Amino acid sequence: MGNYCLGFKEQLMRRLRPLPTLLTIRTFMPQRRSKDYRVVVIGPAGVGKSALVQRWVRGTFGDAYLPTIEDTYRQVMSCDNSVGALHITDTAGSHRYAGLNRHAIAKGHAFILVYSVTKKQTLEELKPFYELICEIKGNKLHKCPIVLVGNKSDKSHRQLAARDGAACALEWNCAFLETSAKMDVNVSELFLMLLTHEKKPAGCLQIPQKKAEVPKDTEKLLDKCIIM
Repeated sequence: MGNYCLGFKEQLMRRLRPLPTLLTIRTFMPQRRSKDYRVVVIGPAGVGKSALVQRWVRGTFGDAYLPTIEDTYRQVMSCDNSVGALHITDTAGSHRYAGLNRHAIAKGHAFILVYSVTKKQTLEELKPFYELICEIKGNKLHKCPIVLVGNKSDKSHRQLAARDGAACALEWNCAFLETSAKMDVNVSELFLMLLTHEKKPAGCLQIPQKKAEVPKDTEKLLDKCIIM
């Protein structure tokens, strides 16, 4: 009986033995800070919002149009001593899902307003979306970078010139550029601009690439906030 008790006591002491030194040290090592950054892509139906997101996230493009209710893509990113997740929310273009759009805007840190250069009406339809962002963000609006994007710049049958988008961006005090999800023009620059300048005012957004040649009057309109 005594030998049995002694053996049980030895087993118990082994289980209570301190953790290895290496594991104990790791417990006290400083942990990297984590942060989520949420980019919300907004605009009327059929302007290419999903195509832009798919081009950035997966590097692919599909011609088929599938209406979106709401999709969110998550990418883990690391920079310096911090690690976080980039959330890109592709919202519905239909007003039937206004509740989902309000929720996405409330949680968003940066916004991409997309219209199609082939349809003048799509730029006009963006105004209620912009006003909704202003309403929800209120006095915190200046902390939220906003980029107005004229998509489908590869198309030859335009209804909107670059100066039309630039003038609207000037009125809304936001950055502006034209993109082509199909030809992969300015797509990476668009998202990298938001990530690089996430702590700067929207009016200070600049795209880290050499500017293409654009009409002088249009370039002057937005100074450093326009890229074609």
